[in-house]
Amino acid sequence: MQHKQSDGVAIVGAGIVGLCTAYAMRQAGWRVTLFDPNPPGSQCSSGNAGALSSRSVAPLAMPGVLGTAWSMLLDATSPLHIPPRYWLRAAPWLAGFVAAARPARVRVIADALDRLLAGSVDAHARLAAEVGVPHLVRRNGQLHLYPGEREFAKDRASWNLKREYGLKMEQVGRAAIAEMEPAVGPAYGMGLFLPDEGWMAEPLRYAQAIAARLAQMDASFVTARIAALSRDDAGWTLTDGAQRWHAGRVVVCAGAWSRPLLAALGHDVPLETQRGYHLHLAQPNVQPGRVVVLADRKVFITPMDGGLRIAGTVEFGGLERPLNRRRAMLLAGHTQAGLPGLQIEAPSVWMGHRPCLPDSLPVLGPVPGQPGLWCAFGHGHLGLTGSANTGPLLARAMAGQADPAELAPYAIERFARGAAQAA
Repeated sequence: MQHKQSDGVAIVGAGIVGLCTAYAMRQAGWRVTLFDPNPPGSQCSSGNAGALSSRSVAPLAMPGVLGTAWSMLLDATSPLHIPPRYWLRAAPWLAGFVAAARPARVRVIADALDRLLAGSVDAHARLAAEVGVPHLVRRNGQLHLYPGEREFAKDRASWNLKREYGLKMEQVGRAAIAEMEPAVGPAYGMGLFLPDEGWMAEPLRYAQAIAARLAQMDASFVTARIAALSRDDAGWTLTDGAQRWHAGRVVVCAGAWSRPLLAALGHDVPLETQRGYHLHLAQPNVQPGRVVVLADRKVFITPMDGGLRIAGTVEFGGLERPLNRRRAMLLAGHTQAGLPGLQIEAPSVWMGHRPCLPDSLPVLGPVPGQPGLWCAFGHGHLGLTGSANTGPLLARAMAGQADPAELAPYAIERFARGAAQAA
């Protein structure tokens, strides 16, 4: 069966980036159809830490963290781990990660992240109000904690870079930490309070509200996993292997599943899934008042409307390996080092696929040589934060209202250039 939508936009992926992109395009007057095998927002977009970090401009690959990163990779209990059998497959991504840590490249990446993330807390607050869930955006700051100066020093370059780009931060000592969050134990003696950053109290409910509003705006949702894209003179054909749909334009927002769609068209993007975990406590005996980050352990502790979420860890391993419950439960010990009174008994466990590129920048914009094909994927750990600005940027660009320089840092061609330079 073939379905036609010659003047419309097909959005492959109904995660938070796809939903925000569809919303902006529908507001701009485009007819929109979203394709996803799962309910809107139900995958990686539902299980993130909920943090809204508008000044998170420091890439994962910072010059000072490379030595620490290699030691963590070898430790199966660390916040960053690659199983030995996955090293060969991850090697190209790691090579790109090292290249992205050059000081000059870090500055370019920070500039691009600044443009994409600036004002994102406000943008989410506006969008949440428009779709009827303003209460989900909380704006009482984030608290990032360290045991002491030695641990903080490892992240100092990242914090200094964020400060350059306008992050407001207040250094706090043990007394202030105890006053703000009494449940934090004495092991954490210093930290940074970020008063202007925020959090989403229920990411899945937020995504569902956007999807519901899109349905009211006559956007269409198709339950299908798009397996291939092809172009003819009339536009683009999408297929799941059984059915076909036709659209004038396509935006690939399929997160970690975006790579094979583009590889079949000759664009091999070094996209990896960083498997993220969370534990959820439906009725916690301890509930912080804001996002609390045990920064030395890379653990985010977020009060949600439905309980307490403990999120963190980075594990490479591809899309096929099952959830590693042992890996997830490492979060319990890490969290109790900071919240010693928290009881973690029989938590629910979740795992999702963060779509990560080695330079911490997403791929946004048109695909060269493929008229009508656009991309919006690879936001890594900043998918929720960056989604609210990604949608309007793509909508303006597709209408020809954006300066090409706005999209240049995120262009898919940067990987082709890097491959050519390496050769």
